[in-house]
Amino acid sequence: MYLNYFGLSDNPFSIAPNPDYLFMSPRHKEALAHLTFGLRESGGFVMLTGEVGTGKTTVSRKLMQQLPDNTQVAMILNPTLSAIELLATICDELGVDYEDEKASLKYFTDKILSRLAANHERGINTVLIIDEAQHLLPEVLEQLRLLTNLETNREKLLKVVLIGQPELQQLLKRNELRQLAQRITARYHLLPLTGSEVKDYIAHRLSVAGGDKSLFSASALQAVYQITGGIPRVINLLCDRALTLAFTKQRPQVPRYLFLAAAGQILGEDVVSQRQGRQWGLLMGGLLLLGAALGFIAGRLYG
Repeated sequence: MYLNYFGLSDNPFSIAPNPDYLFMSPRHKEALAHLTFGLRESGGFVMLTGEVGTGKTTVSRKLMQQLPDNTQVAMILNPTLSAIELLATICDELGVDYEDEKASLKYFTDKILSRLAANHERGINTVLIIDEAQHLLPEVLEQLRLLTNLETNREKLLKVVLIGQPELQQLLKRNELRQLAQRITARYHLLPLTGSEVKDYIAHRLSVAGGDKSLFSASALQAVYQITGGIPRVINLLCDRALTLAFTKQRPQVPRYLFLAAAGQILGEDVVSQRQGRQWGLLMGGLLLLGAALGFIAGRLYG
């Protein structure tokens, strides 16, 4: 709708996971480094957590790109499964043939273990990536732990990457999962973007789409961080709507008031007002603390 008006070749703020728009902030790079290191260790599990929309999927896709060529990856996007359903799905992802009428935990486990052993003999690493892992049932997680029991003297034959929301951390604190928790060799909690990273994120996406990096005013960029809290998915939604409003108003740049209007349409005026008020409160609180500190210093010097 607004692409030609702003000289864009593509929608820079689509929420589709297009790798061409991949922005690896220092936080995302650090998360990737932790996961990569964990997969090289002898343990069976690595874990990445973060709030909704912070870019966990981005990190997982980058991780998959960087895995060695001799790696077979099984990817599970919907883990709301029973133990036997999960094992069947792993078989599907690894290309393991099985007979439905023989389905049982032991049958599927034996099939998977056989594939792991065969991959190891051929020099192939096997990695299982589970997204939205906070939805896994405790008994399913325990079944995953049992799968990682197959090992050589140096390493596990199956490495598991658990990706989920902060609830996953709480899930793994349960007493019955303590053995699994002890096998996690690397864990990282992905935080939202900082204010400066938000500016770089928006400039990066506009640049990839062939647009002008200054399509958002400086005050609008401040509002982006203020309202979104640095969460990439929310940034995309609000910036896309803001560009649409700027197009309808025939504005060459997105000013602050138009971005706030876009945020009100997407999030609701009450949410926008609340987040603006919270930032103002933090600012005033900081100024009061600064004033008190200066007063104390003055009192010590001249009192």
